Amino acid sequence: MNEEISHGNPAQIAKKDCRYFIADAQVKEVRRLTQEQWQYVLEAAETMANSDPLFERNLFIIAALKGLFLRVSELSERSTWSPTMNHFWQDEDGNWWLKVFGKGRKLRDVSVPTQFLSYLVRYRRFRGLADLPSSSDYNVLVEKIRGQGGMTTRHLTRLVQEVFDRAQQTMTKEKGPVAAEKLKEASTHWLRHTGASMEVERGRALKDLSEDLGHASMATTDTVYVQSEHKRRAKSGKDRSI
Repeated sequence: MNEEISHGNPAQIAKKDCRYFIADAQVKEVRRLTQEQWQYVLEAAETMANSDPLFERNLFIIAALKGLFLRVSELSERSTWSPTMNHFWQDEDGNWWLKVFGKGRKLRDVSVPTQFLSYLVRYRRFRGLADLPSSSDYNVLVEKIRGQGGMTTRHLTRLVQEVFDRAQQTMTKEKGPVAAEKLKEASTHWLRHTGASMEVERGRALKDLSEDLGHASMATTDTVYVQSEHKRRAKSGKDRSI
């Protein structure tokens, strides 16, 4: 579903009458990186880019997935959509946005934080482009290493994995294998979850975050990231007697 191969879960229909499916009402944790793990990932990407310009692409992808809460498919070339540089646009107040073709074939505008612009400028300089895009800039957002056009989801995932592997190796040496264990499990979608979870912790308005994420309702954002009902239940259950 994340790669838009399927636009829904066929198991939802099948499980209604299937005795092998078990209803799951467990409390689920968001699959995300800790602040420390994220710093290792970001530093790994920056170190790689500083040592070899070809890794500028990896750094840009990592920053976009985490900083803009993107699904990896939203950066990829698809039959119905080709992300280009002019999908970054600036409003009359000087705010930057990114137009995204997301899940469910819906267009949305994601707010672009000021810190992200430095990564955008750095990546564009690597490609020999002007610092910031204009409305006439139809260059592919993330170009293929060889050939023309944008990168597929599979290619983008491989570039992210290269950074995860480097971060995991470094963190294992410095902090031990237990601290770095999660980096072995991490996927591209963890970066979206990490960025959104950190915004919740920062206290950002749920409505604004929900719209950037492309959720149909704030209830989805609350269920996935805030988990207020679970927190309330845990708090109310702590003081009960045995």
